[in-house]
Amino acid sequence: MNGRREIFVEFVILGNSLKATAIDPESGLEASVIGPANAPQSTMAQAARRKLEFMAKKKT
Repeated sequence: MNGRREIFVEFVILGNSLKATAIDPESGLEASVIGPANAPQSTMAQAARRKLEFMAKKKT
């Protein structure tokens, strides 16, 4: 995955937690991270994207 691919990021509040899911629409691969509900969305999105990149590299 390079920096040019479109990645969707979804946020869901689960009680006191925030779940961020990064989705690659081309491969269908998804990666989620969970943190405190008051964590900045940008930080959570970055962590989810990094996890998605790791999973994509691991898959190849």
